Amino acid sequence: MNEILLAGCTPTPLANYLKALGVFRLVAEQMDPDVKACWRGERFALVTHISTEDLEQFLLGEYRPTPVLAPWNGGSGFFPNDNKDGFRPLAISSAARFQPIAEAISTASQVLADLNLTEKPNPDTKPRALMALRARASDKFLAWLDAAVVLSAGEPAYPPLLGTGGNDGRLDFTNNFLQRLVELFDPATGAAVGLASAWLDHALYARPTPKLAQKAIGQFAPGQVGGPNATSGFATDSRINPWDFVLMLEGALLFVTATSRRLEANQQAMLAYPFTVYANSGGSGGMAQADAGAGSSRGEIWMPLWANPAHIDEIRALLAEGRATLGRRPARDGLDFARAVSRLGTDRGINAFQRYGFMVRNGLAYLATPIARVESKRAPGADLINDLERGHFLDLLRREARGKESPASLKRTVAQLENALFALTRPGAGRQAVQRALILVGEVMQSLAISRKGKETVPVLPSLSSAWVLGANDNAAEFRLALALASLPGMTAHLAPVKWDRSSHRWQWHPESRTHVWGKGDLTRNLVRIAGRSIMDAQRQGGTAEPFDSPAALGARATDVHALLSNGTDDARIASLLQGLVWVRLPEALAQGAPNADSPGPLPLAYRLTKAFFTPASLLRYLDRLPAEGRWALPQEIPRLLAAGQVQKALEVAWRRSRIAGLGWPVGDCPQDAGSDGPRLLASLAIPIQPADLARLLPRVADQEPEPAQS
Repeated sequence: MNEILLAGCTPTPLANYLKALGVFRLVAEQMDPDVKACWRGERFALVTHISTEDLEQFLLGEYRPTPVLAPWNGGSGFFPNDNKDGFRPLAISSAARFQPIAEAISTASQVLADLNLTEKPNPDTKPRALMALRARASDKFLAWLDAAVVLSAGEPAYPPLLGTGGNDGRLDFTNNFLQRLVELFDPATGAAVGLASAWLDHALYARPTPKLAQKAIGQFAPGQVGGPNATSGFATDSRINPWDFVLMLEGALLFVTATSRRLEANQQAMLAYPFTVYANSGGSGGMAQADAGAGSSRGEIWMPLWANPAHIDEIRALLAEGRATLGRRPARDGLDFARAVSRLGTDRGINAFQRYGFMVRNGLAYLATPIARVESKRAPGADLINDLERGHFLDLLRREARGKESPASLKRTVAQLENALFALTRPGAGRQAVQRALILVGEVMQSLAISRKGKETVPVLPSLSSAWVLGANDNAAEFRLALALASLPGMTAHLAPVKWDRSSHRWQWHPESRTHVWGKGDLTRNLVRIAGRSIMDAQRQGGTAEPFDSPAALGARATDVHALLSNGTDDARIASLLQGLVWVRLPEALAQGAPNADSPGPLPLAYRLTKAFFTPASLLRYLDRLPAEGRWALPQEIPRLLAAGQVQKALEVAWRRSRIAGLGWPVGDCPQDAGSDGPRLLASLAIPIQPADLARLLPRVADQEPEPAQS
């Protein structure tokens, strides 16, 4: 067995990918039935009994082209005003290699005559013409017909790979196929002519060629369509290798259409084509959200790449199955397909997929634009996306973002979220990728919170699993601070206009919410608002609620708070993480990384004196920092004074109340504040910290000194 590397057959552009399949199919069907093929990096390889010389001789001297015809299209060669340069000589050719084409032209012409069609069929007559062609077509012609068009519910439907039934706008692929054949071969004898041999070397092995033909290639090779700025000059014409055009259409015949009924609301039959889904703008820097809309895209196709040599029957079976599923439903768009690929792994022997989008470019023409290469490996991060699908949240969100009346901020944020979700489907997606997605989830909810229509059409995000926290935890101070804040009671309702519905056990929109106080401004300003609202709500409940109670294991470290107070944290990142974390079911505990070896020193005395008032009494008693009989409540003056920047007055209140309650501060006058930022101090006091750190900050009850006797 010889391995023939075809350097001219690469995964991109689409013309080269299809060319590889075309060579493989022709060799398997007409020369070596035992041939296998695979991808060696960026090159296609044939594993075959034949030699390189045999392959070239076969294509030049023995290859019998498939009847690639489209008598249902204007410009196909069948009608009076069509180009006849390739059609006429092949229709009357007596060369053996062109007999299948000549016979198919004769059959199709007879069908058109029987139907009295002397011009392109209109929408009413086209289905009848197609059915008549199917009834009389030879097996070889039928193979092309099935690849180009299918009758779905009595109406023709077209796979995006071959445009609209073998043409793209005014460019008819089939007529151009015939023209390229007569540029390579003498129609009368079938012998190779002109530059056929040199062009074949270029097509198969990417060797230099004297010239290329000044012809169109359509959507299959965007870099060769010509036009302004397509070369070093101002403009250039489209130039192609005729072999590329011929072999790519031969390769397209491996893709066979089928119809299926998807269980959607409209219950209409839809075209099912191998590895083809609706377009999605995510996962690519070269595709805008508008490119995924109707009229701007014909969808996406994901071309499989495999490294182990496979027989042609195996590839036919792969393409016949040609689908990716998420659970029990088929993948519907590019994001779904990427998620399916991350689950599929190598179950089908596929190492990667080359993703293409059929998008409007170069005027109104569609081009098969390479979007991304996606490895077929397990990506655990992709499982996180399942949470966003609960209650159809993700579907409804994306539908709302594509609406004409959707706010620009929501469109932009949803587009960024889709890109972040694509990143989660990639093998090796790390904590930063999870954090990015989590942050954008929070931004999406903030956008919905201020959109009246958004709240009407998109439900509140169902609670995300704790796996988001575990996957996003980078052991940074910003993450621990945001997590500690998210663990406070009622924090979700502070960040969004929602209320908890006990019957459905989920959050519901509540536009009249008074608890929602998060808004514009920096982290400090928002945390001051939340602290004030939490204290007010607790007092309205008769003082029985603890506004700053939270799971002890989720508290931040004292070093984190020190960094916040000394402006050593990224406040915007803390706020962004908090906006996402409030929608997560938090775990009971979080693995703590190694502490920072560079200790920042003790926390300010102002923080230590006031922190106890922002700590549940039960925790203070458990740590032996509050006597069992001590009365404990947060004086309203402390947060009000801190918010106003009157730190010293707040300390005097805290000092006096602490002594009365029995905390173990030393006897004497209240210490003087060293110039603390009151609002920032209040914001930091609202953050729960680890009990061990809290215990080190506060004196024990046993340390309390008795008051001096009065003389």
